[in-house]
Amino acid sequence: MNTIEAIAARRSIRRFKDIPIPEETMEAILQAGIQAPSGKNRQPWRFVVVKGEKRSDMVRIMRDGLDNAKREGRATGSAEWTVKVMEHAPVTVFVFDPDGVRPWLPHAVDQMFNELVDIQSVGAAIQNMLLAAQDLGIGSLWICDVLSAYEELCSWLGEKGEMVAAVSFGYPDESPEPRPRKPMGETVRVL
Repeated sequence: MNTIEAIAARRSIRRFKDIPIPEETMEAILQAGIQAPSGKNRQPWRFVVVKGEKRSDMVRIMRDGLDNAKREGRATGSAEWTVKVMEHAPVTVFVFDPDGVRPWLPHAVDQMFNELVDIQSVGAAIQNMLLAAQDLGIGSLWICDVLSAYEELCSWLGEKGEMVAAVSFGYPDESPEPRPRKPMGETVRVL
């Protein structure tokens, strides 16, 4: 599959088969993330892989975080549904910027610019992993709902940096149709 085909074929998968992903396949996906371009070649990513029996701990921590968010009056949006998806995915990779600061803490201007560049770089790493997974026949879901249980997950994972997202991986048990896209005329302006 070429890159253009992988981009066109990739879908967000929310139902996975109960089949483990071979270690070498997951390593190839992670290696694709590591090969992403990054500002000043800083490579500002750290991947924490959750699989096997640790998945049940991850789901429990995520649900505890959502319960805490609700008690505090914070909206959790689609996170309730997302935690069910994570529960059934054979692998979930949490993606961190190890040099990032919690988003709600004060940032110096230089730190804000560095983090903006780092987040762009981390996004490229995530996209590389999504496309590599597609090429290898693995479904994926880029998850931002983990931010609803931010502190709980960071504490459980033992990470001090900025959690950017998570990505769940597994063999797809669905074939969603493409989602509508805005036409180029609405999203592109040529000077």
